[in-house]
Formats: sequence, structure tokens, C-alpha cells
Amino acid sequence: MDISERLKELGLELPPAPPPAGLYRPILVVDNYLYVSGQGPVLKDGSLYKGRVGQDLDLAGGKLGARHVGLTMLSTIMTHFGEVDRIKRLVKTLGMVNCTPDFHDHPLVINGFSELMSEVLGAENGVGVRSAVGMMLPGGIAVEIEAMFELHK
Repeated sequence: MDISERLKELGLELPPAPPPAGLYRPILVVDNYLYVSGQGPVLKDGSLYKGRVGQDLDLAGGKLGARHVGLTMLSTIMTHFGEVDRIKRLVKTLGMVNCTPDFHDHPLVINGFSELMSEVLGAENGVGVRSAVGMMLPGGIAVEIEAMFELHK
């Protein structure tokens, strides 16, 4: 099933793609790979999902933020690349969690993104290699994620 069809089947509403917040490309295609710059969690109304996990947000709130990043990333791909159905699989994810120093469940937060990608791309193609780390993030966003996808030739 095509990704565009799967998005409709799941009833997923994508937020507006955010404009670049600096001097970078939101996406870049090199050979057969689509690289997506770090994305924050944008809500349907265009506002940002903010908070610090371990302070303002609990684990479930952080995981929801990561899911919002996945929706934002799909919107960015559709806006700047357009051919979402050319995506073959997720290759690599770097998940960054805005959290307190004593919060240690970064991988569980980033599962919100990974579970969404698995729903959309399928269990085999939606799960790639991944890193999850904690840090301070710009603008107080809860989560930032960058990813690399392989494209169909």
C-alpha cells in the first residue's frame, strides 16, 4: 500500500510544514536517500508542542511530542519533496528529548516517532537504526528528530 493511501486509511491529519528556522534545507536528496533536517513537534494549528520531560511533561507527554514530530516530518516531506510514495523505508533516526538531567528514558519518548513510522511504513520498513539523547532544545520544544529515508529507484 502506498504511504499516501496509508495516511488516509489511518485518518492522520498533518500539521502545516514549518518554515526553516535558520540557514539550512528542510530536506535534501542525495543519490537514493532523503535526509530530513531536525523537526520539532508542530500541532494542527501551527503552534509548537513545548515542554521539558521530567518537569512540564511526563513520559507519555514526551512520547506524544515525538509522535507530533513524526506528523510534522511527513508534512515537511510532502511540502518540500512531494513524492511521499517514493519512500521505501526509514533508515536512521536521531531523536533529541528536551528533558531534565535526571530523566533517563529517552528511547521510550522517541518510541512515539518510531511507532508512527511503523504504522505508516509497515513494521519492516518503518523501523530503522536509531539514537535517542537528552538535551536542551531551541524554543522550548519537547522533542526534535532528524531522519534519513531510502527512496524507491
